[in-house]
Amino acid sequence: MGHHTHKLIPISLAITLGNLPAQPISLSGIYPHLTMYNQEGECGTGALVPWAGRLWAVTYAPHAPKGSSDKLYEITPDLRQTIRSESIGGTPANRLVHKESQQLFIGPYAIDNAGKVRTIPYSKMFGRPTGNARHLTDPENKILYATMEEGIYEVGTKTLQVTELWADEQRKTNARKAKLPGYHGKGFYSGQGVYVYSNNGERGSAALKNPETPSGVLAEWDGKADTWTVIRRNQFTEVTGPGGIVGNPTPATDPIWSIGWDDKSLILASRHHQNGWNFFRLPKGSHSYDGAHGWNTEWPRIRDINQDHYLMTMHGTFWQFPKSFTASSSTGLTPMSNYLKVIGDFTHWNDHIVFGCDDTAKNEFLNKRKAKGHIPAPQSQSNLWFVKPNQLKQLGPAIGRGMVWRSENLTKNQTSDPFLFSGYDHRGLHLHHQSQKPQEFSLEVDKDGSNQWTHLRTVTVPASGYLFVPFHQTEQGSWIRIKNTKPCSSVTAAFSYRNHDSRSASSDPIFDGLAESNTSISAGVVRARGGNKQDLAFAAVNEDNDPIGFYLLNDKLELNESADTKAYTFEQTKNTIPNSALSIDSASVIYTDENGKIWRLPKGDPSMGHHPLSTYRVAREVATERDLLNAHGTFYELPARNAGGISKVRAVATHNRYIHDFCSYRGLFILSGVSNQSSAKNPHIIRSKDNKVALWAGAVDDIWKLGKPRGKGGPWLNTQVKANTPSDPFLMTGFDKKSITLQSTTDTKLTIQVDLDGTGHWVTYKTIQLQPNKIHTHHFDEAFQAYWLRTITDSDTQASAQLTYQ
Repeated sequence: MGHHTHKLIPISLAITLGNLPAQPISLSGIYPHLTMYNQEGECGTGALVPWAGRLWAVTYAPHAPKGSSDKLYEITPDLRQTIRSESIGGTPANRLVHKESQQLFIGPYAIDNAGKVRTIPYSKMFGRPTGNARHLTDPENKILYATMEEGIYEVGTKTLQVTELWADEQRKTNARKAKLPGYHGKGFYSGQGVYVYSNNGERGSAALKNPETPSGVLAEWDGKADTWTVIRRNQFTEVTGPGGIVGNPTPATDPIWSIGWDDKSLILASRHHQNGWNFFRLPKGSHSYDGAHGWNTEWPRIRDINQDHYLMTMHGTFWQFPKSFTASSSTGLTPMSNYLKVIGDFTHWNDHIVFGCDDTAKNEFLNKRKAKGHIPAPQSQSNLWFVKPNQLKQLGPAIGRGMVWRSENLTKNQTSDPFLFSGYDHRGLHLHHQSQKPQEFSLEVDKDGSNQWTHLRTVTVPASGYLFVPFHQTEQGSWIRIKNTKPCSSVTAAFSYRNHDSRSASSDPIFDGLAESNTSISAGVVRARGGNKQDLAFAAVNEDNDPIGFYLLNDKLELNESADTKAYTFEQTKNTIPNSALSIDSASVIYTDENGKIWRLPKGDPSMGHHPLSTYRVAREVATERDLLNAHGTFYELPARNAGGISKVRAVATHNRYIHDFCSYRGLFILSGVSNQSSAKNPHIIRSKDNKVALWAGAVDDIWKLGKPRGKGGPWLNTQVKANTPSDPFLMTGFDKKSITLQSTTDTKLTIQVDLDGTGHWVTYKTIQLQPNKIHTHHFDEAFQAYWLRTITDSDTQASAQLTYQ
């Protein structure tokens, strides 16, 4: 969006202005002066709602059932921010507009249509409020609150009198408790005579490490029974319906929706007033949201954004969600793009979609890894992100991966869940089984989302074998499902989709000035500082790692030299860059994980192997519990270790720039590594007042514009290999046009294997007979996607296996 200014109202009309610049500045839709801070381990945006001529927001601490330093914010149309004195903090993510009383309930606050705020103290309503629902029997006078630990409260809309219906699990009491499976509640809604509640986590040590651990629940209660009914034992987040935060207009018959996931795919649930619950599977765009503990998801939403469709956020994909979605009218669910921001809530306001984000956390939680090293903690902070509706389709090209079966034993004529079949340019299906005989699978499609299924084709998979099925453009439908014709053992059916990547190798002009040569670079480490300083420290060095000086960036995006030698020394000695996170050999880039396992990545431009600084930042958290990996000129999305880690990494963009360090600050993405020789007039380049140093600033999702992911490399290059010994895995995820060149010095059979899901589910893709010193080149089908590739020979030899990603 670039820099924007706004006509300001007189100061006398504002309540609390904070440090408001004379002309509010923005970069890529982020206004630094709107940053929200707290004194806690995390500062996420829990809820964001336009009301009474203002935009209201609440932030949350990670676990604060009795309150915290978080605030209720009021923002005027010309972007003046007020911190309300009624604030009591906590961990709120609930919001509901109660039309009868003309109030917005957001967090523990009730706000009338004139902007008057009343507060419900946590002493009366203990817990972390995660959702609101309209009352089933007295909707005019009461609403319900749900907490993340299954506390359910009835609240009078006039008096704010609180009645406990189910006690919060964290409260020491003999009152009844729901005792649902899972924990970490997310969604709450009412309709069709029930209250629906979801959680997306699981307690126990396994859930903290293994994302495949069974977790979460979708449950309902009729308001009268002494127990809840468990609908499905999976991780669920949002629960809503066509009425959104107002409540369904015809609650007896309107559908109720929920979204969730398991280790195989996303799960979309739809409740019909007569037929009950139906479930659909969708592909995952990102694995950064996985994790059986449930901490990585924030609050995915389905919301009205003043378009002909709703907007759904889930697992790093922006989805167009049909307003009339039911099991018998399910067409139109479409991926728009992939994104990197962590989003807690969003709304349409002043011709923009405004996202409330979770940008910078003091606490790393479980997201530690040796490639990051130890970075002094920043102060927790988050910001809003203003995006024009048409920009939602212009971020990352959508990819999606998901399974309907995963190493499952099937009886005769078993039918899979429906899996999304529409919305992607390139679609493929991996089928694998371990039965001793060939197996037939029937593919069926629901063409128009009417729940009417027709035969598409039958495919045969060899005995104990594997088959990749690319789908043609003529094969269309809303949903696809699979039937096996005979009992079959250990069946995997994995769909792999992507949209066309129209990016070129050229970067957008907003990156003009980032260093493209290894001379005369403004480099150095960067960090959003703690201690309520609310600035960014930049310990600047040149390309020879010689110190230049200590600089501070403020909310006006002014970069000024500081004489604080103590702070300078702290950043130089404590904010260090690990020097052993990556290595490079002739074949490829090598990433070694915490268990000593080697993973190989492609090389970018050859010059990237000769970074002028001895070390550069390889991995760092750029949003709460979200890391970027910067390796040999390419940025990758790197999930937390508890969400699959390096095994679920995805290429984002190839920049081939001499980036030295990066971090988040006030919702902005900050890069060091600006060319001192550049004369580019670029508002994203922030130069110091003394003109000695510079930084780049924008949104983290700007980096999709750096250039299409590309590169060369592979598991072997003139490598002495042992017979029947698999190579290291080499990354395939996130790359477009793919080919592999194979060569051996002797006669040998070389087998290419691919990992279908990033968990080591290796299958044999192709076996090729190589003749001595003869080059064999194979081009992969444009629909073919897999997580990793490895190679094996049937004899000792010297071999090369090199991939080119264009």
